[in-house]
Amino acid sequence: MSSLTQHPASLRQVVRHLLPAMLLAAALQAVPLAASVAAERQLPQSQGQVLLSFAPVVKSASPAVVNIYASRRVVRRAPSALFNDPFFKRFFGPDLGRAFGGQTQERVENSLGSGVIVDPDGVIVTNRHVVEGGDDITVALPDRREFEARVLLSDPHSDLAILQIDTGDEALPHLELAEMAELEVGDLVLAIGNPFGLRQSVTSGIVSAVGRTGVSRLDTHSFIQTDAAINPGNSGGALVTLDGRLAGVNTLIFSEGGGSDGIGFAIPADLVRAVVADALAGDGLRRPWLGAAGQAVTSDIARSLDMGRPHGVLVSNVHPRGAAADSGLQRGDIITAIDGRTVDDPQALKFQIATRRPGDEVDIEVRRDGTPTRIHIRLAEAPEDPPSDRTAIDGRNPLAGATVGNLSPALALELGLDPFVEGVVVLEIARDSRAGYYRLQRGDILVSLNEQELVLVDDLLQELEADRGSWHLRLRRGTRILNLEVRS
Repeated sequence: MSSLTQHPASLRQVVRHLLPAMLLAAALQAVPLAASVAAERQLPQSQGQVLLSFAPVVKSASPAVVNIYASRRVVRRAPSALFNDPFFKRFFGPDLGRAFGGQTQERVENSLGSGVIVDPDGVIVTNRHVVEGGDDITVALPDRREFEARVLLSDPHSDLAILQIDTGDEALPHLELAEMAELEVGDLVLAIGNPFGLRQSVTSGIVSAVGRTGVSRLDTHSFIQTDAAINPGNSGGALVTLDGRLAGVNTLIFSEGGGSDGIGFAIPADLVRAVVADALAGDGLRRPWLGAAGQAVTSDIARSLDMGRPHGVLVSNVHPRGAAADSGLQRGDIITAIDGRTVDDPQALKFQIATRRPGDEVDIEVRRDGTPTRIHIRLAEAPEDPPSDRTAIDGRNPLAGATVGNLSPALALELGLDPFVEGVVVLEIARDSRAGYYRLQRGDILVSLNEQELVLVDDLLQELEADRGSWHLRLRRGTRILNLEVRS
């Protein structure tokens, strides 16, 4: 009888040592290494490599990840018990108590999140929703020192905020920014942040997808998806590559119970780089605008155009005062790539443009009448044409108390509206005003008044001066058209 049969413990020991090598040999035999794995992404070659740790990466990156505490004071009017009575609500409506409430109450609301130092001078990137509305923002470094922070820039379109702290002449540890083009699905990444207020928690995972769109209302996002655990408090933290660079800023999760279900999303470093550059320039957010809009090419569209597969964005609208029109882009063109990077839907197109700055030049690959072609475009900011002409409305009319302006592409993007829509837009509503009483809202686009089309603020003022005794106002709110009838 062999020695292996006589000593089962020895058998287990030999198998334990040989099994990793056997599995590795089988994998290498099934898939040629040179054909399937890039030189910089190799399978472990020994048992020692299998036991390698992420600790060196964490030690290098974690000093640049910080805690962020934001507090704001909220003043609310406590409703009076009298106006909460069902009898009064029946005759005067549910809003009466808010209008004529009791004593005012002040309380402090706190938010907690993470941030990443991206410049040794104390420049920090985080999510805008972490610090939004904050009166006092405190940054706690990993060594437990705390500093008051000021906001250099807050961008609602990307949900990024850039902060800065003053540490004197001390150069702080920081993370270099990676390129999204370098990431591949399956790459190992680490999520570093402060979930639930816990300091310096690290989770590991892989890149589940790149260029993920359709998961947020934010119009410039093309996310990195990861299965590294991301929990509340991780917002604004770092998604780190194994060479210690910032791949993205962790920002949201898909979850049924509020915890990590293995589907998290990070804002790519490409967009972070553009927003940080604007913050350090000190002249506000300067985002380029292509001046074209379209829809993703579906299977039906691809079939009708004799395309081999559905890909790209079919251009449906080109603004006459945008960079696209100046460079010859046309309706019906199909945008397939920008500077060699594939574009598959409108959000991906917006993201590619948002990572550039005004004045940058890009090459756009398009398919026109079935023929591939290339268009060179110099990007520019959206024009403020016509000028906004901000005007406060007064008098005895349903718009009294509203501030309105001419809607230009620049103003539309600022308000989160369609930049291809023109007209007169509501910018502000004064408290306790007639416009507020009739529930007009910021961002409403006034279409017509008393059947007269409104293109400019002057058109509105001219119609208001007529004072016909009754008012028929049509307005656009989102995708809806609303009508308001008021008699003097």
